Amino acid sequence: MIIDSHQHFWNYDPIRDIWIDNSMAVLKRNFLPKDLKKIYQINSIEGCVAVQADQSEEETIFLLDQASKNSFIKGVVGWLDIKSSKLNDLLSYYTKYSAFKGLRHIVQNEKDVNFMLKSDFQRGLSCLEEYNLTYDILIKEHQMDQAIKMVKKNPNQIFILDHIGKPKISKNVDSTWIKNINELSLNENVFCKISGLVTETKFFKWEIDDFKPFLDLIFDCFGVDRVMYGSDWPVCLIASTFEDTINIVKNHISSFSDNEKNKIMSLNAIKAYNL
Repeated sequence: MIIDSHQHFWNYDPIRDIWIDNSMAVLKRNFLPKDLKKIYQINSIEGCVAVQADQSEEETIFLLDQASKNSFIKGVVGWLDIKSSKLNDLLSYYTKYSAFKGLRHIVQNEKDVNFMLKSDFQRGLSCLEEYNLTYDILIKEHQMDQAIKMVKKNPNQIFILDHIGKPKISKNVDSTWIKNINELSLNENVFCKISGLVTETKFFKWEIDDFKPFLDLIFDCFGVDRVMYGSDWPVCLIASTFEDTINIVKNHISSFSDNEKNKIMSLNAIKAYNL
């Protein structure tokens, strides 16, 4: 069984989706469950977690609607204003939907170096913990210190690090990223997604061995119990096929036991997101 822990849906809107520039032209169209269902059938994937790509409550409503119509969407990581004083009321409403599993904020675009440490953000995390919901961490390398502090402040909140923290994939693994991943992984409430690797490569060019030192470190730090596979479809299409995202992971874990493979490819996502 395979659960894809990270993918997106959208009806393309050039104004809303301004982040999709000309280097990502392949993404300038609709990507919907009917498109992904065919891919999943070919690759024997049982289900997925749909993750927000737009910071609006409408995005959450859209994803939950897709989940209600497509049983293979096992969970939704939506967006609500985590800093809002009304967050508790919003969570009380959205947790009525069984597919609603957590929130994500696109912190990688925030200029405030203490964005995740502000009192209103911390209050929001307390609300998530109360409702047993997850928080997906989407950051760039320079924000890792902030994420580590956030995680330490909230030891009972489940966090999932997206895209292994978005290191630049190159022949030389950055020593600061190594240090930060080591420190972050010491917190047992943090899971890590092997996702978004191909789009962190230079000019979107890569060979499968390029990912080995990065994945070696992820497994050394997080072990096999806190790592999960995610395709990052359709964003992955900028630099690879959907099948490439699976093969990168399968190639790396080929010598692992069947039990370990099952954890990475499905069971850890089921555990983290309570699917």
